[in-house]
Amino acid sequence: MKALSRLQIVAAFALTTLTASALEAAPKTVKLAGWVSDSQCGADHASKGPNPSCVSKCIKEGAKPVFVDDAKNNVWTIDNPDAVKGHYGHHIQMTGTEDPAKKEIHITGVTMLADQGTAKPGGMEMK
Repeated sequence: MKALSRLQIVAAFALTTLTASALEAAPKTVKLAGWVSDSQCGADHASKGPNPSCVSKCIKEGAKPVFVDDAKNNVWTIDNPDAVKGHYGHHIQMTGTEDPAKKEIHITGVTMLADQGTAKPGGMEMK
């Protein structure tokens, strides 16, 4: 009888540990401001300001759209690139989920930000 109780305790502990690990790895919902760039230039567009024609050209030539967040200037792969079609090179606020382990986001909403001006390195806008 005691062996069965120990087995149950070990199984419960293992299940709890696996569940906690799965929750930590699950994508988290976020709302971030940043720039839509391309996989060739990455954060360069965020630091130099918007360049929709350059981003569009690079994407047309095979680069993938990426998102560069304002806060940390991190480059995120977009797993559903059609979500930013029409926003290449734009400063946007995106809503979606992020997977930090993969450096990937899934965008569920896009809002164009009023400030489409030049940005300083680190994602801060210049006036």
